[in-house]
This record gives sequence, structure tokens and C-alpha cells, in this order.
Amino acid sequence: MNPAQYRVRFFCDVFRTILLPVLVLSATLRFFGRRLGLFTIPVHLVFVVCWAGIRGAILKYIQDREAERLGAKPIPRVVGKWPGNIDVLLKMLKAFKTSYVGDVYLKLFEEYGCTTLNTRILWSDMIITMDQEHSKFVLATGFSHFWRGRSQKERMETFLGEGIFNRDDDIWKMHRGMARPFFARERIADFEIFERNTARTLALLSASEAAHQPSEAQDIFARFTIDAASEFLFGKNLDTLSSALPIPQKGPMGPKGSATLDEWGSFTCAFEMAQQNITARGRMGELWPLFELFSDKNKPHVQVVQKWLDPLVQRALQDKAISQKAGICHGIADKTFLQHLVDSTDDPILIRDQLLSMLLASRDTTACVLTYITYFMATYPHVAERLRAEVLENCGPSAPPTYERIKNLKYMRAVINETLRLFPPVPLNVRETRTSPCLLPPSDPTYPTEDRRPLYMPGNTTIMYVPLLMQRNKALWGPDAEDFDPDRWVDPARIAKFVANPAMFAPFSAGPRICVGQNYAYNETSYFLVRLLQHFDRFTLAPEVQPEGSLPPPGWTERDGRQAIEKIWPAAAMTLYIKGGLWVRFHQANS
Repeated sequence: MNPAQYRVRFFCDVFRTILLPVLVLSATLRFFGRRLGLFTIPVHLVFVVCWAGIRGAILKYIQDREAERLGAKPIPRVVGKWPGNIDVLLKMLKAFKTSYVGDVYLKLFEEYGCTTLNTRILWSDMIITMDQEHSKFVLATGFSHFWRGRSQKERMETFLGEGIFNRDDDIWKMHRGMARPFFARERIADFEIFERNTARTLALLSASEAAHQPSEAQDIFARFTIDAASEFLFGKNLDTLSSALPIPQKGPMGPKGSATLDEWGSFTCAFEMAQQNITARGRMGELWPLFELFSDKNKPHVQVVQKWLDPLVQRALQDKAISQKAGICHGIADKTFLQHLVDSTDDPILIRDQLLSMLLASRDTTACVLTYITYFMATYPHVAERLRAEVLENCGPSAPPTYERIKNLKYMRAVINETLRLFPPVPLNVRETRTSPCLLPPSDPTYPTEDRRPLYMPGNTTIMYVPLLMQRNKALWGPDAEDFDPDRWVDPARIAKFVANPAMFAPFSAGPRICVGQNYAYNETSYFLVRLLQHFDRFTLAPEVQPEGSLPPPGWTERDGRQAIEKIWPAAAMTLYIKGGLWVRFHQANS
């Protein structure tokens, strides 16, 4: 897919939506010999709106008839005050700037009293859901009815291109097949890479603690995960931990966390700005190309990212040519993921795009989990105490953890799962129905409704599912759904509810596209936490050094749930993060 194709698609939409009715009205007026004079422009504008409204009404009628024929019901539709729900769109775009993550959608669900909605922005179907039955259908039981689709690929093409997260069918299967062997147990249980990069990270945290300075945890965890991932996947450490770290109250706020102004900072800024742009495009829906008619906002950011990755790809291709000339052939057990990629294809763009996708997944997801666990340890000191006690009992005060010992850390696994439940690294995601419509199963049976008919899902329609809201749904998790309580993963009676209904917890997705690296992420997170808790016994937030504008707005206290008590600003741009980063004081353990 050519990134510029979104302009062609947009102009086709403009022609169908605006120019065609204008031409029809002009031709009609000319046929009857009518002139409108000063009223020409207003009349044409009104006609365009009426044309769109009539088209939308006809489509709605056809869909409702088809739903009735299939024994289904339409998905409840949002009804705004302005034509095309323009007022709803503007209200949502404004709210995104200051809202708690997911709250814009939660308010709609609360207003309409359901867990799946059709926003109908500009008379186009756009489905949002926090319903576990519908999410499960999209990801697993009805997988064949959905794909990434045109809209999402357009938004992400410049950034992720041919990578696994931006492709379907055969190309996606090829990527997944190549990646799977590198996340087998014998590879992800080799902790030498984790140990090297963890030791360097802890040394930096200890140096800040010795200087009585807080550390920006989100930033340093992102460096740890990308260094470990690059060494694991490429055989070459990007060594970002050697670059300058953010300085309290001196550095600017970046697209996600606190920024640095060195070369690595430029990569991070570009990497994160590309994600912010993609998220902004998604929020604007089909209108986003209107703001990028003459330039792709992601192009300059992607060029910075590619400047880092292209030399790795070229070096790997050169090494492949040298090996082939020398008659050297390596088995898959002796190759890095990058070597395996270049042995599978000579296309440098395909290789680079897949590397970028793997870096995005391995950096942002694990760093997100570590960041929020640290946040919880700082706000719930008893959790940190209990975690440290378990670590010392099973691993001692200094010994590196083994795969077997990590398996014994039941409370640590509970803390990780509870963090993933409340703050899944991918808080929302998008799919699109293929050309044919399908039927979503009846809504979650725990949600009261008299009409248990399935829901009619039109073809070529986007559906956004929101794991963050689903995993906080009180109908599924009980009245304490928004509380941080790791014991819900230890108590057999409470675990039984999840075991009987695993779809209610899906931080790594589900079905055929379930995250291939989830066990790698669990191991990396657990290993790092063991070493962290061997070195530090207390964690305290440092809100006084948070960048200006990164603390929660006062208005949050007026809402229910977590946002009324949150001490940080959770936000999302493809993946979850903390706005301005997480500034924390790490306190060295005495023993």
C-alpha cells in the first residue's frame, strides 16, 4: 500500500459526499432554468447535508431490514444534536485533551446504558465496545470476519508499513511464522541478556539515589527494554542506557514522557510522535486526511527512525552475502531474529518494517508494565514490602533469579496480572469487518438486558474494542473492579471466576493474533522486578519534579473510579504511557 493512497481515497470520498450532490443540484437547476443568485452557496451547502443525511437514512433502513431478516438487532446508535453527529465528534475531540484514558468512551457507554455502541460520525458506522463477548468474537471466535482493514492500514502505513501489526492474511502469517521460533522457552529462559541490561539500569538508578535525585522511571525502563530487545532480536545492543538521562525540572516534556535533547532523544521523540499522530488520526475518523492533504505528518518522524534501523538492515544483508559466498550456513538455533529475517528475504523495507514492529512491541509493552508496577509500589507500600519479602525468600538478597524460581513467585505474578488488568499496555485496538456483514453474539450475560438477540455488524465497518474498560467492568470483576488488589489473583475462589471466563482478561490480545511474545514479557518483567527489589526496598513519587502540565487535572476528582484518586496522568498513543513520565525516588535497601 502506497502511503499517498489515502489522499486518493479521501478525494473519492469528497467527490461522493460533496461534489456529486453539488453536480446533481447544479444540473437539476440548469435543466429547469433556475438561478439562485446570492443563495447559491447556502442552498448547495444545505443540499450536501441533506444528501448525506438521506444516504445515511437509506443505509440505516437497509441495515435494519437486513438485521431483522437475520434475527438480529442493530447496534445502538449515538444520537447527536447536529447533523452527522458533528457535535459528538467535536465534544469527543475536546475531551481527549484533558480526559482520563478511556473516559471519553466510558461516558458514552454510561449515557446509553450499553457496552457496544455505533457512534455514526458523519453518517458512517463506527462501532466501539467494552463488551467481553463482542471483544472475544472479534479476536477469536469470529476471527475470520475481521482484519486490520483499510482504515487502520492507511493511518499506520508510513510508520509500520509491511510489519506484522499492519498486515493481514498471508503476509501476517509469514511474519508470525518467522517470529514464533524466537520466543520458544529455550530462548526466552536464557536470562543473560536480561542480567546485563538490568545491572546497567540498576547502576543508573543507584547513582541517582546516591545523588539524592529522583529518576524518570518510564524513560529508563524504556531504555532497558529496547536495549534488551535489540540484543535479543538483532544481536546488537542499541546501548540507549549510555545516553543522557532526563534531568529533574530541566528537561522538556516529550510526546509521552520527559525528553532529552541528544541523538537518542531525537529517536525517542520521532518514535513517539509517530504514535501520537496515528492516534490523533484514529480519533478524527475518516476526516484525518483533510489535515494532511499536502504532507504526511509522520514522514519526517519516520525518516529519523529509519536512520537508526537502516544501517542494521544493510549490515545484516552484507553479512548474509559474505556467509553465502563462504558457504557458511547457520541453523535457526544459532541465528538472531534479524539474521533469520535476512535469510528469508532480501527486501530491506520488509525487514526494517518487521524490526520496527518488534521493537515497538518489546519496548513499549514491558516498559509500560514496569512503569505502572513501580507506580503501584510507590502508592501502595505494603505491596512493595510483600513483593520484596517473596523475592528474598525465593531468590535471596543477591542471587540472579532462575526460570524455576520465577515460577515460584506467585504474588509477583499476581501483581503483574493486576497491573495488566488495570493498565493494559494496549488499552484499545481496532479491527474492521471484511466485505460481508456478520452477527455479534448477544451482549455479556452479566449485563442486564431483556433483548438477547445478536447484533448486526455491517461489512467494511470499523470496530474499536477497549480492553482497559472491559477489564475494569464491575459486571465482570465485581464492585471493586477499579481497585488495585493483587490478591484477586491469589484467592482460589476469585481465580475460579477468571478461569471459567478467560476472555475477561486479554492484555495480550486473544485468538490467532495473540501476542507471540507474552511469555518473554512476563519473564523480562519478573526478572527485572526481582533484581530491583533486591536493591531497593521503598519507592516514593516525586510529583514536585513532574513536567508542567503532566499531573492530573483537578476536574478528575469529580468522576468515579480510579481517576478520582490517580496521582499520575495515564494516556494512550497506540500504547499506554504516563504523561510527562514517572518521576520516582528509589530507596536503597540496607540488606
